[in-house]
Amino acid sequence: MTIDYNLLKEKSTVIRRHIIEMLYESASGHPGGSLSAADILTTLYFHEMKVDPQNPKKEDRDRFVLSKGHAAPVVYAALAEKGYFPKEELYRLRKVDAMLQGHPDMKGTPGVEMSTGSLGQGFSASCGMALGGKLDKKDYRVYTLLGDGELQEGLVWEAAMSAAHYKLDNLTAIIDFNKLQIDGPNEEVMNVDPITDKFKAFGWHIIEIDGHSFEEIIKALEEAKSTKGKPTVIIASTVKGKGVSFMENAVEWHGNAPKAEEKDQALKELGGEAND
Repeated sequence: MTIDYNLLKEKSTVIRRHIIEMLYESASGHPGGSLSAADILTTLYFHEMKVDPQNPKKEDRDRFVLSKGHAAPVVYAALAEKGYFPKEELYRLRKVDAMLQGHPDMKGTPGVEMSTGSLGQGFSASCGMALGGKLDKKDYRVYTLLGDGELQEGLVWEAAMSAAHYKLDNLTAIIDFNKLQIDGPNEEVMNVDPITDKFKAFGWHIIEIDGHSFEEIIKALEEAKSTKGKPTVIIASTVKGKGVSFMENAVEWHGNAPKAEEKDQALKELGGEAND
């Protein structure tokens, strides 16, 4: 398969611009962890996953679960760009009776596989989806994105143990390892390191990458598909707020929406309007 890196770069930039504008319109939400995951979601939806926006419930589709549900804007932006729903819906984020709420709703949003928000539960659900695929002898794959702060949840490790026990090699977990959470650096709030050793002890195949390198993301996803007998976790080192200078590595942008001047500066840095 020919890889169009220019397309991936363009899509990730548009997705980041969508994130900024939709959060400005909603006046609430989570920019930092949405921006850090944009390159990962771009690669999944525009290169890797077998999905059909015209048939969101197609039986043999690949599944994506956003376990860190507060980063919903990055998923909404990717789904809109993929054609699951009109892009105009993005700018109604968190409005009363809008399709897109602060956390993903599988009953209200085409393309959302699992309602998430309580950290750790999305990861557990993805394990169930992967196990169901195994039992039904289906060849779809399941992908789930976790925040690094989310690894502080005990439920995560119950799911990790279960996935290894059932040899869910059709499951790939991706850690958005941006090293920050709402209260500060992970190492100060509740240190999650060493992530690699923890997942290895739980029986997972480990891959460590730069989460902003499309080449490394794609190579890791290929390695995950070729790994048999155990699930794979991709530990993707990322920058919180990636792409917007004043948001990068700034914990205060975990859950604050930009004001007008901040929105304009962010869009300028990202190269133009978000809804073109």
